[in-house]
Amino acid sequence: MRRFICTMLCVLLLTVSTLANDLYGDAKSVILMEASTKTVLYEYEADKALPPASVTKIMTLLLVIEAVDRGDIQMNDQVTCSENAASMGGSQIYLEPGETMTVDELIKSVVVASANDAAVALAEYVAGSEGAFVELMNKRAGELGMVNTNFENTNGLDDTTTSHLTSARDIALMSAELLSHPIIFNYTTIWMDTVRNGQFGLTNTNRLIKFYNGANGLKTGSTSHAGFCISATALRDEMQLIAVIMGASTRDSRNATAQTLLDYGFANYCIYRFPASEINDVPVYGGTNETLSASYHDFSIVREKNAAEVTQKIEINENITAPVVAGDVIGRVYYQSGDEVIHEEEIVACADVDKLNFFSMMKMILSKWCVM
Repeated sequence: MRRFICTMLCVLLLTVSTLANDLYGDAKSVILMEASTKTVLYEYEADKALPPASVTKIMTLLLVIEAVDRGDIQMNDQVTCSENAASMGGSQIYLEPGETMTVDELIKSVVVASANDAAVALAEYVAGSEGAFVELMNKRAGELGMVNTNFENTNGLDDTTTSHLTSARDIALMSAELLSHPIIFNYTTIWMDTVRNGQFGLTNTNRLIKFYNGANGLKTGSTSHAGFCISATALRDEMQLIAVIMGASTRDSRNATAQTLLDYGFANYCIYRFPASEINDVPVYGGTNETLSASYHDFSIVREKNAAEVTQKIEINENITAPVVAGDVIGRVYYQSGDEVIHEEEIVACADVDKLNFFSMMKMILSKWCVM
């Protein structure tokens, strides 16, 4: 019996190990994250600092899109290519020194064709120089909590870099931030397009866009040092997933691992979303107003599909008495899975309600008498 139990335990451990390996394939590091809540659904060596190749450009794109949102630059601005930008090797659209192209076209070239020259041209336009832009990249990485990241350039070329590194978790964090700007999907979902008035064709380096159900981004990368990398994103049933693969041996194994991770996420998890809301006509006693309005924040949570459904329960405090100040807690929202409370949010007053006194009472009586 003892031998039988030991044999069964070995089989179980081998099965678990095989299933885990099936999720990360031959990659050096992977992570699967839900974008809006940043819930990690699966990870393997997710904090290992590795060269990211052109996945670097997610941060480049994020800073460019944020500059557009601030109004610092416009999509139709004409950007003049510098000697430095034109000198980039690897994937490119073969910009010539002095050639002009709009911000919109350069973003499209970076996203779809992974153009190194376009990435540098955008960086120089936003920050004045590539070096200054790289400083902004590292600053933004710190703000996003990317603790295993150091950028040395804008495009991920690593022949001459010494510590241009990031991790799968950090890539997922900057990917989630980029996805929070809906305009990026105008580019990441393109399969084929052109620039230079139709004279130069672009084909997306991310084949999942064409062949995976729900795929909507985000960025591929590969060099001899980095291997094959991707931040693959897909949306189904209102759940946006990010699968980051680093250091795969081939493009096909990278894509297969990304697909496997996304399939795993969509098959086993779902997201519950509860929007922010306002509650009107909450009774107030002894106040200049008889009621008040209150509000609470939105809440989202990712759960295993076989877990109990998440429900919402609203409780307003009894006998709310003036004075009430905007922001005062007048109740709570409870989110439950079965009998378990998994989260709660405060319900707060939207405006002040002063305490009723002799003068305010006389004012109310006079106002009603005048109306009559």
